[in-house]
Amino acid sequence: MTTAFPPSSPIPAEAPPVTGPGHAGPVMTEEPEFWVPAAPGSEGAPGASAPPSEPGVPGNADRTEGTGDPGPEHDPVVVRDARDFGTYARTGGWSFALKVARSVRPGGQPAEGTARTKVSAKAFAELAGCSPERVMRYYRAWDAAADDGLVPQFEVLLPGEEVELPDADVWLSYYASRNGAASVRGRAISAAAEAEGIRPTKALEVAENPTALRAAILADPGTAEAARGALLDRMKEDPSLQTEMARAFARTDGLKKAVASEARAADRIGYVRQIVENGQIKTPAGHTVAAPAELRAEAERHLSLLDELDDSEETGEWAGEAYDAVKELVAKAVEEDPALRVQERRTRFYNSLQKATKVFEELTLDEVLEEDTYEDDMLQRLEALREAIGSCISALRKATNASS
Repeated sequence: MTTAFPPSSPIPAEAPPVTGPGHAGPVMTEEPEFWVPAAPGSEGAPGASAPPSEPGVPGNADRTEGTGDPGPEHDPVVVRDARDFGTYARTGGWSFALKVARSVRPGGQPAEGTARTKVSAKAFAELAGCSPERVMRYYRAWDAAADDGLVPQFEVLLPGEEVELPDADVWLSYYASRNGAASVRGRAISAAAEAEGIRPTKALEVAENPTALRAAILADPGTAEAARGALLDRMKEDPSLQTEMARAFARTDGLKKAVASEARAADRIGYVRQIVENGQIKTPAGHTVAAPAELRAEAERHLSLLDELDDSEETGEWAGEAYDAVKELVAKAVEEDPALRVQERRTRFYNSLQKATKVFEELTLDEVLEEDTYEDDMLQRLEALREAIGSCISALRKATNASS
């Protein structure tokens, strides 16, 4: 059977088209190992009659609905092209993978029997006018399908033999149109694409053209949003990317301010959420106590409003309003509880005393005395501090005596 090579075939993309009188494009001859241009007047050339149909052979009239006698009004070359198009429409790349599978023996190693007539991928590519890498991609696709039992193994195929082919939509599950698909990176991209329910070839195409991806992100908000979500998902498992992104934000003034603002809003939302989920409040002095029912109900109301906000909406203002409302109720709860109020004030005073003590201990008097750099104002401030401390001590002693 003589099967013409469709003009849209992926195989000979690298070769320039053959033009001139008597050439209708590359065709598959009945010679066993390769394609050759059809000579004028030969079968498959312009003006020649269409090849006869062979029942049961893919690409012939018995598999094409509505085919039959083309009639005298149709050019035989048009009929041939239409039938070849029908073959490709039904089988896709399988029709060309078969040509590789039955004609190529990688490396051109000699073998017994009819396999001797097969050629290497390099020789086949030279005859086809394309690259050996492209030929091997078709070879690997057929090999993978053969392992799954969809097509025969290479060893049983004879040059020129026809077999039943799988449907076209199965082809993309086996064919990787780019060299990168065979690499570790390519396999990872293909696996991620399959997990997302898209064709691996689409993801590989994007990965091989980062400039186009950048242009789409810059021009299209939808693409930018998809990229943002993907980066966030990746950063969860990529500490290096987390560090790089944090560094980039910290070194960009506008982004640094935006991050600080969003971090503040997130902290405030977290404060409200903690009250709702744990039923506890944290007082200004750092005490954790059970939240009153009124306070918890108000926190739930604000949190439900915050959760209803779309990601694109400004949350800072809403978070600030919720935080202020809840903080006001926390202060009210502290004042209404005598024991908590006393404990809160005692803790605040003690915290302030600790800070003042640490600051005084850090004074380097030796350096001041050695360099003779002190001034009268320093002495006046220290004397005022001594008087304040004395007054404080006296007040505390009186309070202690009164309580005892």
